Amino acid sequence: MLEVGCGRDGGIAPALAHAGHDVLAIDPEAPDGPLYHRIKLEELDDPGPFDAVVASRVLHHVQPLGPALDKLARLAPLLLLDEFAWNHMDEPTTDWYESQHRLLVAAGLPPKGPPDLAEWRSSHAGLHPYETLRGELDARFDTELFEWRPYLYRWLDGPASEALESALVDAGAIRPIGFRYVGRTSSKRTPTASGP
Repeated sequence: MLEVGCGRDGGIAPALAHAGHDVLAIDPEAPDGPLYHRIKLEELDDPGPFDAVVASRVLHHVQPLGPALDKLARLAPLLLLDEFAWNHMDEPTTDWYESQHRLLVAAGLPPKGPPDLAEWRSSHAGLHPYETLRGELDARFDTELFEWRPYLYRWLDGPASEALESALVDAGAIRPIGFRYVGRTSSKRTPTASGP
């Protein structure tokens, strides 16, 4: 398996290896160790094939996205993503998140996420919106699984944040902005300039 964007903490590569998978995890800031290579996706010269590619909260950053997805489609027949639709944060979702952030700060438990989402958006210009990411995925992969999921709890770090966010999403009070996606390389995929 190939993990793209494992980060400094090593991502899920150790868990995959512990489960018996052969794993290669890549990231420019990957930790030391036999599972890891400190490279960007475009620098990867391993031709594979891999059984699957796994990426968690990475592809919305990748520039240019199309050629990167073409490469992933060539490397493995299966793509498993844990992503987020940052541009789907509506006013109730933003208000809830920012109020939870303030409460945690007031309780002496400052979360890792940004306090102001408008400021976060302005400092992260260039991220792919959900619609772009999904369109590029659909051009290369057939969807086997798609589900909306809570996401903001990851930024809040509070002990009850995930359960609270899930309950509010289920009640329709806030929007889920996380999503899980499994795609299989499409047999009807058309060749692109960057590869077959």
